[in-house]
Amino acid sequence: MRVGVLGAGGRMGTEVCRAVAGADDMELVAAVDPGTAGTEVGGVAVGASVDAVLDAAPDVVVDFSVAAVAPGNLARVAEAGIHAVVGTTGFTDGDLDMLARSFAGPASGAPNCVLAPNFAIGAVLMARFAELAAPWFAGAEVIELHHDGKLDAPSGTALATVARMAAARDTAGAGPYPPDATSNAVVAGARGGEGAGGIRVHSVRLPGLVAHQEVLLGATGQTLTIRHDTTDRRAFMDGVLLAVRRVPGMPGLTAGLEHLLGI
Repeated sequence: MRVGVLGAGGRMGTEVCRAVAGADDMELVAAVDPGTAGTEVGGVAVGASVDAVLDAAPDVVVDFSVAAVAPGNLARVAEAGIHAVVGTTGFTDGDLDMLARSFAGPASGAPNCVLAPNFAIGAVLMARFAELAAPWFAGAEVIELHHDGKLDAPSGTALATVARMAAARDTAGAGPYPPDATSNAVVAGARGGEGAGGIRVHSVRLPGLVAHQEVLLGATGQTLTIRHDTTDRRAFMDGVLLAVRRVPGMPGLTAGLEHLLGI
């Protein structure tokens, strides 16, 4: 399988290039990053624009770039009939609508796209466990912690987690969590931002971190903590490679790695 990588100069993109180059059933045929154009990664020269990937005619493009440029690049990838695996986060609802139209699946002959906020298998399981627990507790908050170079907050993983928790409560008839009783926020924003279902989300950005998330649930006399820690970006690669292998058989736009894992 021929693979091209957008955002190849970033920490995640570089790791993806190495993983693809080291996979027996894949060939890294192109890499793009305007900031590192002219260098080499995974045995290929890094190009300056999406044209370098399109010219190589890969079977799948992996995008770990930034939300400011990814939608336009992915639209061109779809126009070229190339499948996509996307780990970029920070998309707007309009961006997601565009991706759904561009990667419309077999009905229009268009290619497919797998979009996931997190490719670490443990992180996907963490979100699933939180979804199972959400209807049984009286309150919940999420703390997500990332390296200081992450541009969006909250993380895509945190937003996806609270959405699944809120949906699980709705399905169970539990409804949103009770409103926050805090009446005097001495420091603005100290209670975090309110996500789906009334779940508070707190974002931490520090040097030395990679990607971490903690879901805290509370009820009378008990608490439950569900935490996942990524300490090395290689943790994401099994999920990325799985998505690359599976995307040709996943019609249209698939949002979330859990659909590939059956959870």
